[in-house]
Amino acid sequence: MAFLSVSNISFQEAGHFGLHGVSFTQRQFQRIAIAGETGAGKSTLLQVVAGLASPSTGEVRFEGQLVEDPHEKLIPGHPGIAYLSQQFELPKFLRVEQVLRYADKLGAAEAQKLYELCQIDHLLPRKTNQLSGGERQRIALARLLLGAPRLLLLDEPFSNLDSAHKQTLKAVLRDVGAQLGLTYLLVSHDPLDTLSWADEILVLQAGRLVQQGPPEQLYRQPASEYVAALFGDYNVLAGAAARQFAAPAKARPAKQLLVRPEDFRLGPPEAGVPGTVTDVRFFGSYYEATVRLRGGATVRLRTAERGLQPGAAVGVRVAEEGGWLV
Repeated sequence: MAFLSVSNISFQEAGHFGLHGVSFTQRQFQRIAIAGETGAGKSTLLQVVAGLASPSTGEVRFEGQLVEDPHEKLIPGHPGIAYLSQQFELPKFLRVEQVLRYADKLGAAEAQKLYELCQIDHLLPRKTNQLSGGERQRIALARLLLGAPRLLLLDEPFSNLDSAHKQTLKAVLRDVGAQLGLTYLLVSHDPLDTLSWADEILVLQAGRLVQQGPPEQLYRQPASEYVAALFGDYNVLAGAAARQFAAPAKARPAKQLLVRPEDFRLGPPEAGVPGTVTDVRFFGSYYEATVRLRGGATVRLRTAERGLQPGAAVGVRVAEEGGWLV
């Protein structure tokens, strides 16, 4: 029995389909991220899983139990599933300890441990209107966790946080997940939030599930240019330019060759496709160079090589495992 089973979910509202036949399963303790462009159906899918939106077709089962239609319940939702939305709200002008006390189902000792895990124990005496956005979000998270959920749904949890608060929240989620034995299902548009965090990623495009798999597979072997674009920069080479780099067995004129900037290799002109460096930019841990190839095509690549200057003659090749045809 799957921990979470989502079967043939479609969602229609005002004549518009937001989801089309989406199915997947999730194991307990598995971290799954849902990726896709704005309007792809990510948040809608999360709300259906949470029991907060009613699907047009299909069903969701959590630990074997059907997640009921929200229209059939006095209070929408499902026991054991908690949903932290982008528009979380806290009661205004109350002290944090008051807000949390009303939601506490754990007891004082366990609740105090939770507050420490969420890094909010020092905030308990403050009023909710005296907190930063990151602090409010961690308090909203703690309030949900006081209900002892087993599956936590997170809708763009890092989107409005600065770097410091984002790193704090990531640490909190890691520690809380390990200590409380939580399973996570997360929506994010930032590839750095999903690639380094998820065990598996689901990609939605116009409400359809178009690819799923481990992060490295989606990054290195995307099924389409749409999937490639979600997870970082890439170069598109077609026709003769693609055939210069693609292995003969894979070189099909009708195909495009997509290459991540870090998958190019530089050498002397005779060691690859000849080209001329036209621009070099420094990014700290690497340089990004633009190279005009023989034949007129231009590529952007990343290298750790120092001293590279515009006008330099170079040879460009693709790493053995780099590049893919779509």
